[in-house]
Amino acid sequence: MTASNEILSLRNLTVDFGGVRAVNDVSLSLQRGEMVALIGPNGAGKTTIFNLITSAVQPTAGEILLNGKSILRKSPDQICRLGISRTFQNIRLFPQMTAYENVELGLHSTPHYSLAEAFVRTPRARQIENDTRKKALELLEMVNLQEYAHARAASLPYGLQRRLEIARAMATSPQLLLLDEPAAGMNEDECNELIELIRKIHQQMQYTIIIIEHHMAVVMELCRDSRIYVLNLGSLLAVGSPQEIQNNPDVIRAYLGERKNARDFSAS
Repeated sequence: MTASNEILSLRNLTVDFGGVRAVNDVSLSLQRGEMVALIGPNGAGKTTIFNLITSAVQPTAGEILLNGKSILRKSPDQICRLGISRTFQNIRLFPQMTAYENVELGLHSTPHYSLAEAFVRTPRARQIENDTRKKALELLEMVNLQEYAHARAASLPYGLQRRLEIARAMATSPQLLLLDEPAAGMNEDECNELIELIRKIHQQMQYTIIIIEHHMAVVMELCRDSRIYVLNLGSLLAVGSPQEIQNNPDVIRAYLGERKNARDFSAS
């Protein structure tokens, strides 16, 4: 690994909410094109890390570097334009819009023509609209939702809504894609399909990906050639390969505090 290929660096991040320290002196880094996981028991600080990266929360101390440059104090829309996109634990789609419209909205996150051009529908504006339509349909096809393009998001089954949220996140053409519990609420078959989808996206789009996930089978499969960061009580507990993490007594002990997660972890 070389510093010149480092896309994201979190350095000694700390965040306090009143008297509660949600994240405590956490450092991690990603090389361009990597896919790593961030795991830990509930309340470990995982989603707070995502909120810090996307500027939904500002740190009490520490640095966040994207391509070697600080992104602290940037607004969330600036973060998006810099090339960071995310999904959420709780699906955040526009339920009354169609699947196509949800993705198209992501494609319009950065204006490509002026209001005047849009009003008179110049040839340039029409071409951009055609390109946008084509791109939205391509993204829906990538997540196997092309047949649902004109279905309202609210009418889609839960697993397909998860796929749609990923497609919308991809619409902003990110360098770095943050996936927050994409397998939440899915059964085993749906998890296996999701593994293949995320692997395809990673290979074809060449995104750098961080995934937060409680389904350990999903984490271990997607990161089998990479590494896993483990948080506990806001602090970094361990970093290592899937095998190292599975056999780490501190990690196992942390998960024993949550009966369900401990069972999932030991079964992976």
